[in-house]
Amino acid sequence: MRIPSEVNNILEKLKQADFEAFIVGGCVRDILRKAKPKDWDITTNAKPEEIQKIFPDNFYDNNLGTVTVKTESKEESLKLVQVTPYRIEEAYTDKRHPDKVRFTEKLEEDLSRRDFTINAMAMDIKGSVKDSFGGQADLKTKIIRAVGDPNKRFEEDALRLMRAVRFAAELDFEIDKETFSAIKKNSQALRAVSKERVRDELVKMIMAEKPAKGISLMKDSGLLKFIIPELEEGVGVGQNKHHIYSVFDHNVYSLGFAAQFGYLLETRLAALLHDVGKPRTKRGEGPDSTFYGHDVVGAKMTAQILERLKFSREIITKVVTLVRYHLFYYNVGEVTESSVRRLVRKVGIKNIKDLINLRIAERKGSGVPKAKPYKLRHFEFMIEKALHEPTSVKDLKITGHDIMEKLNLKPGPKVGILLDALMNEVLEDPKKNKKEYLLKRIQELAKLPDSELAELAKEAELKIGETEERWEEEVKKKHYVE
Repeated sequence: MRIPSEVNNILEKLKQADFEAFIVGGCVRDILRKAKPKDWDITTNAKPEEIQKIFPDNFYDNNLGTVTVKTESKEESLKLVQVTPYRIEEAYTDKRHPDKVRFTEKLEEDLSRRDFTINAMAMDIKGSVKDSFGGQADLKTKIIRAVGDPNKRFEEDALRLMRAVRFAAELDFEIDKETFSAIKKNSQALRAVSKERVRDELVKMIMAEKPAKGISLMKDSGLLKFIIPELEEGVGVGQNKHHIYSVFDHNVYSLGFAAQFGYLLETRLAALLHDVGKPRTKRGEGPDSTFYGHDVVGAKMTAQILERLKFSREIITKVVTLVRYHLFYYNVGEVTESSVRRLVRKVGIKNIKDLINLRIAERKGSGVPKAKPYKLRHFEFMIEKALHEPTSVKDLKITGHDIMEKLNLKPGPKVGILLDALMNEVLEDPKKNKKEYLLKRIQELAKLPDSELAELAKEAELKIGETEERWEEEVKKKHYVE
């Protein structure tokens, strides 16, 4: 992985103006991991006004000294590059923002204020790495370690508590023991962080490569009780004969499989929360214990959780819907097309695929070997069949009213026969399904004897039947059902 030309150009211009300049932070970490950086940051001993003078096409509206330089790159991650002077941050009274920022001439002082060693490295234009805190060694051994005193780092910005766990989930790294102990000690400081910032960090974790690891680490570190305490209600809560894991572990494993299968954020959230209502609805113990109504209770709890975390109304609605209907019943031969249509109306067509994906993830999270059994494939077939509209005269670009108006006919059997005759032609050549052509063609067909028109109409009915049979066979093959 090389430094892109857009970033190199900024480094070069700063050097030509006799300033030091390095790429810094996450982009260095990713380059050393041979991964593509999501964004690019540069640090320099130039002051904000000096940076602006060198790069006139910029914007600067913050208290941290960061100047955002605009490039002409077509790549989204390179359109804006942040250039920040070396700085020292003093006291974090609110545990979120520095009370005061002071610029410095020393790169090492700038690196010393950063959160974790793997993010506290700088690289010059030649690829030489400045690493004062052992970031390269921690990358090699896959360790998340705070820079300097971890307690001080977390006291400065409490969101770093979640960031440590999130990086562990994203990179599949372990957290250094001293750093993890400091997370546990300072976990309550997360209360000082806005719900929006917590939500954004949670979303990054949920969308990480190993989100189940992140949720488990949050539970073990004491962070989860300040984010989704409802999930902890399932810790150690046994289930019935259909499950081999506790409620908490099942929810976490379901999230893990949702991530493994590459599902969307809403489906991953639903996988994590789908059984959140079980502890409050459990009756009895052992293999025959029950959780009646946990889908309804869980949906209400999910709404409260996501509203508390300031998720958008659109996301809340979808996740709540998936949790509410995740128990949908389906047995081959028992459930009719009409009941399938009713479920589709309740869930919404656009959510059906995600509902099936949720069922797949939670099945794997239950410890069963097969994520998609025959009856779930058959359910997909029934969904597609229920939603399919067979080819018919309703699909024509003209109506019976158009025919009566064009031919000055009164309502009667002939109008239907003419529509069927037109349908016969459109089935042969769908391109003919245009109003202008059909109105012209209907005048020609009207001149044919009634017996010949009836024959054309009969042919259309046979073709529609054959088309439907072929379609159903293809869909059965698609879903591997009989």
